[in-house]
Amino acid sequence: MSKLTIRDIDVAGREVLMRADFNVPTNDALEITDDTRIRAALPTITELRNKGARLVLCSHMGRPTEAREEKYSLKPVAARLGELLGCEVKFASDCVGEEAASLRAGLSDGNILLLENTRYHSEEKKNDADFAKKLAGDATLFVNDAFGTAHRAHASTEGVTHFVEKSVMGLLIERELEYLEVKLERAEKPFVVIMGGAKVSDKIEVITALLDKADTILIGGAMAYTFRKAQGFKVGMSLVEDDKMDLALEILKKAEEKGVQFLLPADTRITKEFKEGAETWVTGVYGEGGEIPEDKEGIDIGDVAIAEFKEVIAGAKTIVWNGPMGVFEKDCFAKGTKEIAEAVAESGALSIVGGGDSVTAAVKFGVADRMSFISTGGGASLELLEGKTLPGVAALTDA
Repeated sequence: MSKLTIRDIDVAGREVLMRADFNVPTNDALEITDDTRIRAALPTITELRNKGARLVLCSHMGRPTEAREEKYSLKPVAARLGELLGCEVKFASDCVGEEAASLRAGLSDGNILLLENTRYHSEEKKNDADFAKKLAGDATLFVNDAFGTAHRAHASTEGVTHFVEKSVMGLLIERELEYLEVKLERAEKPFVVIMGGAKVSDKIEVITALLDKADTILIGGAMAYTFRKAQGFKVGMSLVEDDKMDLALEILKKAEEKGVQFLLPADTRITKEFKEGAETWVTGVYGEGGEIPEDKEGIDIGDVAIAEFKEVIAGAKTIVWNGPMGVFEKDCFAKGTKEIAEAVAESGALSIVGGGDSVTAAVKFGVADRMSFISTGGGASLELLEGKTLPGVAALTDA
């Protein structure tokens, strides 16, 4: 999908509306605890500012109601953005209305204004045309650099494109598409997919899509127990989707038919107590007497599985990693995810980390800077991997 980028437009002296993803976590004191998403938007903001745009930024934060809860205000983001850029970032206490219009009209070339949370208005998620028109205001150009919400057809991602002259992608979205579409379309083989997470139902579409591209798929996380139970093994108190066992068997059959190596964990790390510092054991190998006792649950892949997975990863040329191997947030259950993260970093392969918990894990285990690419979008990256068209990208002006 060939779309215009910020390199294709002249922004000097023009009002530009930019959709960013400033949905950052804050603590009870409304202090930002992780500014990764703000930093991710800096290259596009800096480029537009240096070229003389009168830049109006908008974003959502959290899931507020129209009661406009203060904890979802973007005011702390304006302050942090100003610190990172070394310049004033003006702030409007609403994203539409007289104050926002007045502040927008007062912008000079290179000035930046951040509008308040678009989701303080219910019309945002409904993609209401009147609201989108007000949000577009007097901007003649629209830049979408919020990959994390590109899979949503909201007023600030899709609606505004109908009220400006041109809509283009920012540098962040351009890079996401380069890795998640272009590079994977011609992925060097062996192509290995590492898929974790709790539910088969959450990953069924992406697994099905990647069966047509991958040489090997490694399965970790709680979804492995649904596969193992479907095969007739005892999984104790482990998290299982009983209504998805037929689906799990269907996936295994499809993988076999397509000649894709589909590796489930050979063994499982288990516990009696789901808490930090809990005692853990490793089961025997499935098919060789291994199973999970009734009074225990699986919380990570086992040692044999780790060794098998690492061997596959070491031989890969392209790796997509989406989802942890276990409950890595608790150190006593983190071994599998940690060792797999380190193996991916050491592999020398083109390594793409597909958003969400995998990114958190890569950061926690100090390997994030050794990955080829880390996606900023959870749901959006999954949908791209599934081969879906993202509304926020489709709405942009064709190149």
